[in-house]
Amino acid sequence: MRRVLYVLEGYGAVVVGALITALSLDWFTVPNRIAAGGISGLATITYYLWGLPVGLVMLALNVPLFLAAVRVLGHEFGIKSIIGTVALSLFTDLLAPYTRALTHDPLLAALYGGVLSGIGLGITFKWGGSTGGTDLAALLWTYYRKSSVGWSLLIVDFGIITLSGVVFSPELALWALLSLFISSRAVDVVQEGLPYAKAAYVITDRAEAIAQAVMTQLERGVTAFHGVGMYTQQERPVLFIIVARAEIAELKRIVSELDPDAFMVISDTHEVLGEGFRGMRRTGVK
Repeated sequence: MRRVLYVLEGYGAVVVGALITALSLDWFTVPNRIAAGGISGLATITYYLWGLPVGLVMLALNVPLFLAAVRVLGHEFGIKSIIGTVALSLFTDLLAPYTRALTHDPLLAALYGGVLSGIGLGITFKWGGSTGGTDLAALLWTYYRKSSVGWSLLIVDFGIITLSGVVFSPELALWALLSLFISSRAVDVVQEGLPYAKAAYVITDRAEAIAQAVMTQLERGVTAFHGVGMYTQQERPVLFIIVARAEIAELKRIVSELDPDAFMVISDTHEVLGEGFRGMRRTGVK
């Protein structure tokens, strides 16, 4: 039963993602002739050239990509992709008569269209589906090249934006490029989450003092690893600490005061699961 509910939730998320993406087209990008890459970008171009419905064109252009995606990425992905693509095409054409452009400012259209499209695509990708088009091509690219989905979309869609510059104007192509970049980043944020925490590695001769200070002053857990400097062959402990972004300045102060010669590496952390985050007080392996 739990498995069935999870599967149904996944299909529902794909449909919701398709709806959000369709609204980004109807509210922002299509009315402002912003062809921000992808099959939707090609469909926007054909709409202004020959008056063809955007949703119908997207559906027709997706057939070859479907065949490749099902073969490489599996049948479950193919089913979700079919649902996502059909939903996006239907939503785009069915909602078009009842929606109007929320702005005719190309900057606002590029910004909000990119954000909304990225959220919709990100939700769909996160649940193992697709809305068709070049996001299918991007997933195939990612499968073979092991790169970020967002950056893969950026690479695959660049040619379509160039075409929009020829058909519409170079200025609109620049707005489309901005919208595509924002969309690609929004996709990665939805899939990976915002970097709301920081991870720190501290190499120090005063590991015990620093660990105690972190655990008492910041109430964060600390994990120690045994490290060996390959040049000096000297053994030194390596402390691993996860803190909230607001706590990173205090962590640096603690390390600097207790060991000014400590070597410290700090990086963004997109997701932390465990005690101390997601609403609890402490974290780390104690």
